[in-house]
Amino acid sequence: MIRGVHLRPVAEEDLPLLHAPHATAPESGAAFDWFGFSGAGARRRRWAEDGLLGPDSGVLVVADDQEFLGSVGWRRNPFGPLNHGWNIGIGLRAEARGRGIGTQAQVLLARYLFAHTEVNRIDAHTHVENIAEQRALEKAGFTREGVMRGAQFRNGAYHDMVVYSLLRREVILD
Repeated sequence: MIRGVHLRPVAEEDLPLLHAPHATAPESGAAFDWFGFSGAGARRRRWAEDGLLGPDSGVLVVADDQEFLGSVGWRRNPFGPLNHGWNIGIGLRAEARGRGIGTQAQVLLARYLFAHTEVNRIDAHTHVENIAEQRALEKAGFTREGVMRGAQFRNGAYHDMVVYSLLRREVILD
């Protein structure tokens, strides 16, 4: 565990920081996060409504001694009429990458979701070329399940995605 890294609810002053990676151009260094320009209005309206913590999705800030390092999020992933799991994602500021913070944040998020919801499965999808995220997920205890061919449209083309999962029984809740 990296000392001081924790998750917390999104505060109003975090909203511009959450939007920053999506407001810049693809050359910004967030190669796997660029899906085109987007407005911050919808996220601000949702934050005003539920603090970005709803029954079907949520966002938490990744912080270290109150410094904003990035965010983690989850959304409902249905597995039929009787149950669902969560699909998670992460976005870190460039200066927070490569230090194990992403691994730690995903461990914390998985523990949080298993402790506070009844799901049995959490999954994560990442671009086949995003080796850093694949390593982070594996270090966080996720199992690589396979490749979804042509699953994600970004920058004018379809891209393959790697699927990872973590089951409730595989996590120790401290």
